Amino acid sequence: MKAILLTALLVSHSAFAADFSVRSTDIKADTPMSAKHEFNGFGCSGSNLSPQLQWQNAPTGTKSFAITVFDMDAPTGSGWWHWNVVNIPASTLSVATGSVPKGALETRTDFGSPGFGGACPPAGDAAHRYVYTVWALDVESLPLDEQASGALVGFMLNQHKLGKAQLTATYQRKK
Repeated sequence: MKAILLTALLVSHSAFAADFSVRSTDIKADTPMSAKHEFNGFGCSGSNLSPQLQWQNAPTGTKSFAITVFDMDAPTGSGWWHWNVVNIPASTLSVATGSVPKGALETRTDFGSPGFGGACPPAGDAAHRYVYTVWALDVESLPLDEQASGALVGFMLNQHKLGKAQLTATYQRKK
């Protein structure tokens, strides 16, 4: 009986250790981001830099990755897409601060153009939650162009998702 329990514990521990995960040296879970990740426009004056991200333990069969950043607290009724990056080669396991992985495609955000758009919640709002998601996909590339909307990107990601890893940070605009 002890041998069975020990085996079960080892199997569950190794499965846990292999979970797809994302982390960052720039942002921490459930912690306010710095102004360097704040948008520069719409009344915000940050540096508009995307954070460093690194991921590990992607699911078997991953052929590419994607990154999305979504503000679920935006007062729109449908949230706000801050960054959509697709077609990241499977050999890429990180992105540096303020950069885009080689070979990747940035698509349109809710700011109206491709590229990273930092946090910019309305003045006076409580802190917003920004969900950074790295998607492991079963295809090498998605048939999208830089004008694809966040909704279309989200649809395609969910059609090809093998797994996803998330990190949620917060931001509240100074008055």
